Amino acid sequence: MTAKNILLIQGHPDGSVIHLGHHLEEAYAQGAQSAGHAVRRLAVAQLDFPLLRSQNDWQNGALPQGLVQAQKDIAWAEHIVFFFPLWLGDMPALLKAFLEQVARPDFAFKRDGKDLFQHKALTGKSARVVVTMGMPALLYRWYFRAHSVKSLERNILGFVGISPVHKTLIGLVDALGEAGVQKWQVHLTRLGAQAS
Repeated sequence: MTAKNILLIQGHPDGSVIHLGHHLEEAYAQGAQSAGHAVRRLAVAQLDFPLLRSQNDWQNGALPQGLVQAQKDIAWAEHIVFFFPLWLGDMPALLKAFLEQVARPDFAFKRDGKDLFQHKALTGKSARVVVTMGMPALLYRWYFRAHSVKSLERNILGFVGISPVHKTLIGLVDALGEAGVQKWQVHLTRLGAQAS
């Protein structure tokens, strides 16, 4: 297997303490680095950027200075891994705001005349979405149909050309215990080594 450039995006909005997603990110990074992959990390909670409030700003406004390096890291990456907790059935608002800011025209899409979305500029990249949640993962996947993860896959990542998108859903996190956390860390280390 050839080495890949991997970007790990930590989407937990609380950067003041270490959460399960941080441990999973660390396990993935260790696996990837041990297999010779290049790894960069981005913690959304540590970035400074405003919310987008208009279509005009998204299409024509300047990217906030605090996100310039984030766009460079996304452009560099061949594989992107998102880590976030499920909040009210979706990704945390800060992660969504981050994606809205960085997925701008002339970066995520190449304009061709009036057709804003004709060329998906991030084609050729793959992704994995690692989501932690309090409910059982099977309930989220089958009863709720993993709606927010599917929306992220289809409406954001697929929209800019990122495919395939693999999913790791981890449920009942409050009941995992130390052995359960270690089991998931081993699994994420293996995924990191495979860059999948």
